[in-house]
Amino acid sequence: MTQLADLSDSELKAYHRRVSEAYQAFSGRGLSLNMARGKPAPEQLDLSESLLEKPGVGNHQASDGTDCRNYGGLQGLAELRSVFAPMLGAKPEQVIASGNASLSLMHDYIVFSLLKGNPDSDRPWGDAPVKFLCPVPGYDRHFAICEEFGIEMVNVALHKDGPDMDQVEALVRDDPSVKGIWCVPKYSNPTGAVYSDEVVRRMAAMPAAARDFRVFWDNAYAVHHLTEERVEIASLLEACEQAGNPNRALVFGSTSKITFAGAGIALFAGSAANVEWFQARMGKRTIGPDKVNQLRHVQLLPDERALHQLMDAHRQILAPKFRAVESTFDGLLSDPRVAHWTKPRGGYFVNLETPPGCAQRAVNLAKEAGLTMTPAGAAFPYGKDPEDVHIRVAPSFPSLQEVEQAAEGIALCVQLAAAEQAISERGL
Repeated sequence: MTQLADLSDSELKAYHRRVSEAYQAFSGRGLSLNMARGKPAPEQLDLSESLLEKPGVGNHQASDGTDCRNYGGLQGLAELRSVFAPMLGAKPEQVIASGNASLSLMHDYIVFSLLKGNPDSDRPWGDAPVKFLCPVPGYDRHFAICEEFGIEMVNVALHKDGPDMDQVEALVRDDPSVKGIWCVPKYSNPTGAVYSDEVVRRMAAMPAAARDFRVFWDNAYAVHHLTEERVEIASLLEACEQAGNPNRALVFGSTSKITFAGAGIALFAGSAANVEWFQARMGKRTIGPDKVNQLRHVQLLPDERALHQLMDAHRQILAPKFRAVESTFDGLLSDPRVAHWTKPRGGYFVNLETPPGCAQRAVNLAKEAGLTMTPAGAAFPYGKDPEDVHIRVAPSFPSLQEVEQAAEGIALCVQLAAAEQAISERGL
């Protein structure tokens, strides 16, 4: 397939002129489109609209007779934990069901560890420098937590089957200040990577210089499939137990992209020691979660079958949007080849890779044309993409027509940024 480098000077000038005219025409449409965040579309939220009618007047008792309107029940409703435990690769007794955002639980585990240390700590994390490993590209909100508390972030390469484990193992083995690693193990944000069984095994078994090292396993897209295949991954909790490191795994999830993004359920799963420790810390800041919301979720999703049916309905809304992005990129960016992009089997993002040094320029061009994008570099700690190549594309929230328009605009911006750079490099 033709590359820009294969074009003669005259061909490159003609290509630059052609894409410049196409970009100007697109900009002239006066569009205002947002492809920045992976939010559920209104049609997806409508799938769970009946939550607003639940649990109903007088219908406020859990299966064990608990009055969900009252205080207590720090670990969350047993029946809710039973429904979502398989999604986390856990047993119900290993699960805590809490507020509406799993990010809050990740934040709190880190803060509690900084102040008090975790069950395997000799002293609080905050008594000495702390480092976290960050597979990249990754999730910007993970990195924001580390930056907020002065935790040094160390980039590690992320492949299609998970992090570069040779790199991870060496860093964890040799440096006692490395206390954690961020992982989005299924349909990773933003690449769509799916961790292999071998990566899970190595993550669980690797020697660690820090006895209180933790794997923050953010399984945010566990049931968020874009094809009929329901991809499964190995249970980190089971792998850590078998490897003799039962406390290493911290598994997080939520219903944020299952039911209501702003009114869902946050989930944590860990060893008995981690569950006990976490509840002891949480018990100082709350007397119990919103059990009424948990009860309404149980009534909407009483079992795993109901959960899968709901997620199939999500897929029918999301999959055409991802196909539209892929089709547009295939048509505009393939010949000459000026970019590469992922075709994920699940999750909420497409990872678009420009030629080195072009991502920031493409995002700026998009802004000028009425397209709001995630900032270039956001998928890296401190917002610094070393090669300036990654752009995160989030097709979920806009309508299908808007996604088609936005994908065209993004492709034109990448074409123009790449052509500008090639023209500059040749001094034309």
